[in-house]
Amino acid sequence: MKIALIGYGKMGKAIEQIAINNGDKVVAKINHKSELEKAIGADVCIEFTQPDAALENLLFCAKNNLPVVCGTTAWYDGYEEVKQAFEVNNGALLTATNFSIGVNIFFKINRELSKIMSKFPTYKVSMEETHHLQKLDHPSGTATTLAEDIIANTEGLNTFDAFAEGDKEPPQSSSSFGILCKRAPEVPGTHSVKYHSAIDDIFIEHKAHNRTGFATGAVTAAHWLRDKTGVFTMRDVLGL
Repeated sequence: MKIALIGYGKMGKAIEQIAINNGDKVVAKINHKSELEKAIGADVCIEFTQPDAALENLLFCAKNNLPVVCGTTAWYDGYEEVKQAFEVNNGALLTATNFSIGVNIFFKINRELSKIMSKFPTYKVSMEETHHLQKLDHPSGTATTLAEDIIANTEGLNTFDAFAEGDKEPPQSSSSFGILCKRAPEVPGTHSVKYHSAIDDIFIEHKAHNRTGFATGAVTAAHWLRDKTGVFTMRDVLGL
């Protein structure tokens, strides 16, 4: 399969290695919008850039009928515009806040746990996420997905407050919960969800050891997306 990498940073390089090991061919390595034309002719594009670039990159792919797997986060204010562009052009788009198979299993566990815990209001939920120093969005897209799923399954809970390590913790509220965002050198990603009561704590955690899981998931998604039409997520790929 011919893959165009839109974004050739640390994730792009990790994806390239997985793709080559898989027998795929990387036909373009793109780091600027002026180079997007290089993607034309690829079977699938894999987009990992920055929030301020993703929207334009995705609209280019929609216009040029390029199937695209997008792992950039924090651009979702423009999601409906992008979705409509792919639908109008009968294109193929697959987005995820995290492509790791392990994280997507973690998403599923989080959804099921939040449904159970919603029946026990004496437990208060909180979250913590840790990423590398170059991670720009606070909280991470993965943490946002976890939080949105918790809110969807918990009556009376309707928002979350993200705060950085060292900042003053937001005041406790029955309708919101806090997400502590930590940044440290060379941390691929750790996410934990905790339910606290006066009696005990219940928590789940996912800790990535490296970027291989994210890269492998992105290439898996690219193979799944090829020759399809529509707008999808990793839940479609994994049947979760």
